[in-house]
Amino acid sequence: MLKSPILRQWQRLVRFHPKSDPSKAVIGQPIDPKLDVGLALRHNTQDIPVQLYSGTSVLAPGKPTGQTASIARLLSPVSQAEAGTIRCIGLNYRQHAAEVNLPLPTTPSLFLKPATALTNPYPTRVPLPHLTQADDSGDYEAELAVVIGAVAKNVRAADALSYVLGYTAANDVSSRTAQFATSQWCFSKGFDGSCPLGPVLVSPNLIPDPGSLKVKGLRNGELLQDGATDDLIFGVAELIAFLSQGTTLLPGTVILTGTPAGVGVVRKPKVTLRAGDEFHVQIEPHVGTLVSVFENEP
Repeated sequence: MLKSPILRQWQRLVRFHPKSDPSKAVIGQPIDPKLDVGLALRHNTQDIPVQLYSGTSVLAPGKPTGQTASIARLLSPVSQAEAGTIRCIGLNYRQHAAEVNLPLPTTPSLFLKPATALTNPYPTRVPLPHLTQADDSGDYEAELAVVIGAVAKNVRAADALSYVLGYTAANDVSSRTAQFATSQWCFSKGFDGSCPLGPVLVSPNLIPDPGSLKVKGLRNGELLQDGATDDLIFGVAELIAFLSQGTTLLPGTVILTGTPAGVGVVRKPKVTLRAGDEFHVQIEPHVGTLVSVFENEP
């Protein structure tokens, strides 16, 4: 295994606006290493103290400052500018392929979301675009997200995990009618805000094996997706190696690794996302809960 080009002296990072200065974005590490930051903020049960770092980005967090702050508003771990174009993998869980009656792919299926799709966890609201409202076609996809931390091009699968900065949770929000009207998915999955990301970025020091995680999706408290990354068709290392072929993956690149079985479009009766719905993407251990509340685009 290649020695990691990334120096990590942290375990879990958050990017947020502190209560002491809500106009400023800062980086830090929650003091409670076991706290589910997303759920704690959603239920507003307590202040969440964070050890501040000297940097302003998870790509260069700097060092602990010795100061603490409480979270006023949680932000996605990386910004839109840092993430750039988001790489997404379709049909990458065996049980999901089975539920949609499709054969297992032999090559990863790639589609792209623009940077404008990236949005923050709760309390930021996730918009349902007019097109999705009109045909009631909004759908959820709970996913493990990978953030690249070093320039990666033509990397081998054996070395690929060395380029991972950290792991977090994502929701690949989709408009199904538009998706099934074309063979290309960038439009139907690329609307503004269609990629909530967070709540924390977890170091590979805590997750040495990304194939051992539990991934759940809950709509309004009802468990709809209950999977595990050991069901992935193409694992994280394979995906990084594949995506880096002839293509430079810059630090900050976000990769969505696919969704487990239980998506709304194939359920009987069908389940859709509507204004007021609350969706949780839970990834355990360490990542916690990405909370998203939906509203209609005006």
